[in-house]
Amino acid sequence: MKIIYMGTPDFAVPCLERLYKENYDIVCVVTQTDKPKGRKLEMTPSDVKLKALEYKLNVYQPVTLKNDEAYEYLKQFEPDFIIVAAYGKILPKRILDLPKYACINVHGSLLPKYRGASPIQRSVLSGDSVTGVTTMLMSEGIDTGDILLKKEYPIDINETSGEVFDALAHLAPDLLIETIEKFVKNEIVPEKQNENGATYAPMLTKDEAMIDWSRPSYEIHNLIRGMSPWPVAFTFFNGKKLKIFSSRLTDEKTTLAKGKLISDKNRLKVSCSDGAVLELLSVQLEGGKRLDAKQFLAGHAVDNVQLTIDN
Repeated sequence: MKIIYMGTPDFAVPCLERLYKENYDIVCVVTQTDKPKGRKLEMTPSDVKLKALEYKLNVYQPVTLKNDEAYEYLKQFEPDFIIVAAYGKILPKRILDLPKYACINVHGSLLPKYRGASPIQRSVLSGDSVTGVTTMLMSEGIDTGDILLKKEYPIDINETSGEVFDALAHLAPDLLIETIEKFVKNEIVPEKQNENGATYAPMLTKDEAMIDWSRPSYEIHNLIRGMSPWPVAFTFFNGKKLKIFSSRLTDEKTTLAKGKLISDKNRLKVSCSDGAVLELLSVQLEGGKRLDAKQFLAGHAVDNVQLTIDN
């Protein structure tokens, strides 16, 4: 069975690995062009490209899929399926129509919730208790195609977006293989998405990561874990930017003003507007390294320091 696989970030790697290990005929791997990264802006290949090269697969990196060149190049493979996982570009209709069976997308949410670029992060930011993976038939819209199969994943109250991202990436391959096998046997009835339940998950921005200490503790906690590992929630500590990578809700109460830091033995805590105390587990002060609470407290006096929304 001939497959064209389209994907770019690390989320898409486990599905490619599984298809390869299941001996599917991966005729072409399509991924985005190499991008400049790091301080030196070195051109860096995508995670999917690196894995494809490891497997000695044919890699194609078009700037766009909208021109005749891309269409003719992919057409020559006469694919049975096109499988897409976080590729990052919209596929034009004539490419959607290329495969014998279908163009299937693997999406990191329970559609129709969280269509778009950041479904996992938006789910964590919203404080959802459950998310999952959906396989769907691709259409010309953004994640609007008919649903094939779903698999749920419970989100722990302290899980970060990065942790949920990894969990869903490793949940997806089983669902993808099941989808392909059942689709070929006509054992799946595609289900139209309920537009009334549809939500959109736009890409995260750095501006969204600033902590507003007037918000209740659970909203701040969700912001911290939703923005980790990128762009990372932040506040200001004595005029310097303080990134907060992880936190934990507590049962403690305080009468301190919102945003006041508290040291409790080796624990770093902050008062919130609802009178609750939030524990900060991992932080990084501007110009320094990422530290756990004990390490941070060893080098900084924090009692009654006011965290602020600007410097």
